Amino acid sequence: MPSIGFPGRILALAASLLAGLPDGARADEPAKQAFGKQALPAAARPQSIGFYSKGCMAGALAIPVDGPHWQVMRLSRNRRWGHPELIRTIERLAAKSKADGWNGLMVGDISQPRGGPMLTGHASHQIGLDADLWFMPMPERRLSYVEREELSAVSVLKAGANYVDDKRWTKAHEKLLRNAAAFGDVERILVHPGVKKKLCDTVKGDRAWLAKIRPFYGHHYHFHIRLACQDGSPACKKQAAVAKGEGCDASLDWWFKVALAPKKPKKDAGPDKPPRPLMVSQLPAACADILRSPEKPAGEAVYTMADRTFTAPPVEIPPYDPARALASRPIEAKGPVTASAASATTAEVALTAAPPVPQARQLTQSAQAALTPVPIGQDTPVPPSPQYPPGFLARYCW
Repeated sequence: MPSIGFPGRILALAASLLAGLPDGARADEPAKQAFGKQALPAAARPQSIGFYSKGCMAGALAIPVDGPHWQVMRLSRNRRWGHPELIRTIERLAAKSKADGWNGLMVGDISQPRGGPMLTGHASHQIGLDADLWFMPMPERRLSYVEREELSAVSVLKAGANYVDDKRWTKAHEKLLRNAAAFGDVERILVHPGVKKKLCDTVKGDRAWLAKIRPFYGHHYHFHIRLACQDGSPACKKQAAVAKGEGCDASLDWWFKVALAPKKPKKDAGPDKPPRPLMVSQLPAACADILRSPEKPAGEAVYTMADRTFTAPPVEIPPYDPARALASRPIEAKGPVTASAASATTAEVALTAAPPVPQARQLTQSAQAALTPVPIGQDTPVPPSPQYPPGFLARYCW
């Protein structure tokens, strides 16, 4: 039998090793695809790894679809996963806010089952310590699956302006943010600069909590809470502390004078070269291990609420499909809930339909591209990042 030689033996060994690896772990790939296709968390103790915008997590728990004082929205995205302490904080905030006149929380995106970059949206939300909560209270009834996909959030800003609409803003909004800031582990809360200015102009008495309220783009349909790194997560990278003071100073003025000011049209120099996609190999090394880890059984992956007596009508959720997540309706999508969605029951939802509910909406070309594997070294179109002053993001926002 002829010898295959040293190079051949190396190739054969590599092939045998690769054959034993699960799908997605055999070669480097864009991180948003690797993490975006995970349906369940890694079976491990809860741990946040890396930074809020460049990391992953193990041992995540899902917030229940319904709680005594919350409902989870956009279930098709499968982004209701977080560190147990974050889920507990949402539970406690919901109860406190209900007692103070807010009818309950509409919970938006938290993290994917194993964290990491998402297929769409969000630079952060990668380590299970970020959560989006809508600026509108929970309705009096429980929403169906279809309604949770179709219902739009409501902006608190005046139409076409960067300032709060006083017809929409109430003291209940202020109390909600005050209650969120009162939790010691909540390190910062991201809101639109117009919301920050409204608080700066109107909050009376104790104003120390305003230091946690940080202005950022968007965040007028929802606000974003972020917890500090938790005990038991030695690989979690801490963020710089928020700046001292209330933040009602020149740093806030900058948003209106510079960041949100109308921009002069740029000379047409052709399209910018898109940045290369972030690869799994560029995340903390432990994130590749988390992708390879066995799944936590679904029955053990849901947070246990403090109120063990609470019950709600079951919501049937289709099996997770990344295509549904990609085609999910943005929370700020214009237009009312469709009549069919408003009247549908969970039994009437076609759980096996694809593309996602509603069936009339198709994946865009960019969405299709996001699902297509990208060979190493090939670029994927990504919108250009805004430009900020040096050190701005670390100190003031993200």
